[in-house]
Amino acid sequence: MKQIIEQQLLTGERALFKGHDLDIRYSTFADGESPLKESRDIELHGCMFKWKYPLWYSKNITLKDCTLFDMARAGIWYTESITLTDCTIEAPKSFRRASKIKLKNVVMSDAAETLWSCDDIELENVSAKGDYFGMNSSNIKIDGFTLVGNYSFDGARNIEIRNARMLSKDSFWNCENVTVYDSYISGEYLGWNAKNVTFINCTVESLQGMCYMDNIVMKNCRLLNTNLAFEYSTVDAKINSSIDSIKNPISGHIEAHSIDEIIFDDPIIRNADTKLVFTEENENEKSL
Repeated sequence: MKQIIEQQLLTGERALFKGHDLDIRYSTFADGESPLKESRDIELHGCMFKWKYPLWYSKNITLKDCTLFDMARAGIWYTESITLTDCTIEAPKSFRRASKIKLKNVVMSDAAETLWSCDDIELENVSAKGDYFGMNSSNIKIDGFTLVGNYSFDGARNIEIRNARMLSKDSFWNCENVTVYDSYISGEYLGWNAKNVTFINCTVESLQGMCYMDNIVMKNCRLLNTNLAFEYSTVDAKINSSIDSIKNPISGHIEAHSIDEIIFDDPIIRNADTKLVFTEENENEKSL
């Protein structure tokens, strides 16, 4: 049986330090750092957090209809097994070195440096705005995602994303094992230095996108306003549009309606190692 705490104003440092087996309803955590540090088995409904470090070193936490205001920054660090549903996070730097994270119907209006070095993450219908989202995190599943912010998922691995809209320069840098389905991505220098990245049914806009990549796969994708693509990458791409330009792919297969400019100006790169196939609509394939 959980102890019920309802409609309380909780102030002071460590207001409920090491609290456990609590059902906290419509209460406000006001001034005072670390109100629920080292807490266990807590349910929060309709609560507000207005000061720093609310949930550090916590375990088995659920939040429903809660709000983390701007000063609840660095809010959820070193925490294991936490679920947020129908919540708003206004504070930056949420989630650091945490695990077993589930977010559903969550808005993060300042998601700068959020979800760093976390593991086992599930996001459903989440929107976020801020740079360096998801850095060095692993085992991520996302369905329904809007992101406005640069340098997302740098160094992350084992990522599956569906139905996303990402406005993000330098996204997926240094990543490994990424699959993105049915999504729109706009941002310069997409995917550099990453390994085993696949885009399926996606629309991509990127200046110098997909360069320095080991095994970049694109299936039934559109490349809009994308030039100097695939430099020093191994590629398997089936593009359902024209491509503005490609430059010095190492090897592989690139299929597109047309490629406006093909650049091989590095003497070390053998253009014969990359097969180019043009598939203009209603015409037979023509191989270069």
